[in-house]
Amino acid sequence: MLSHDRIWTAIDELAERHGLTASGLARRAGLDPTSFNKSKRQGADGRDRWPSTESLSKVLQATGSSVEDFLSLMGGKAPLARGDLPDSAFLPQHGSIPLLGFAQAGAGGFFDDGGFPAGQGWDLVDFPANPAAGGNVYALEVQGDSMMPLYRDGDIVIVEPGAQLRRGDRVVVRTRDGEVMAKVLSRQTPKAVDLASLNPEHPNRTFGTEEIDWMARIIWASQ
Repeated sequence: MLSHDRIWTAIDELAERHGLTASGLARRAGLDPTSFNKSKRQGADGRDRWPSTESLSKVLQATGSSVEDFLSLMGGKAPLARGDLPDSAFLPQHGSIPLLGFAQAGAGGFFDDGGFPAGQGWDLVDFPANPAAGGNVYALEVQGDSMMPLYRDGDIVIVEPGAQLRRGDRVVVRTRDGEVMAKVLSRQTPKAVDLASLNPEHPNRTFGTEEIDWMARIIWASQ
């Protein structure tokens, strides 16, 4: 039977096999370097946090490993089954994706500590194409005029947690205080994140990294 510990152990062993640390493996796969840190393997509430299927797929591709290789590191003999990972690791990518309003996104219980959907209360929205690299994505509905003129009230933005972030990317950010906003990433250092406002009537923002709960790249928006 697959378990939380065995999956993370397999990731560590895969990294070691290629002469990498867990952070180095994440970086090679195009993920946030902290994605596989031990501190990220449990949420703030102490519950186990699982790597997403997108992260596993990128790691296997980056190392030239097969699913069978990964299973062998866990001592498994069968392909990964849906029942072996929590529901939050499997998001529908064709036909519909999870949808939540920005106001709801500020409340607790809708996301895990990686910024992926969790818990109940999500709606669904049709999205016929598999966006970007085809990873785990979800939709947020814009509410209010704070993101004008780029995003209007009722627009839908599709975000991809875990995607590599670059200066100039449009991002959705959630702070540890529960504030959710769409901004442009101006600068990111180990200590701070500078965000430019989409609406000139709203100020730019700077946060210490410890103030950020998660940050996800916007990959598509309805206009």
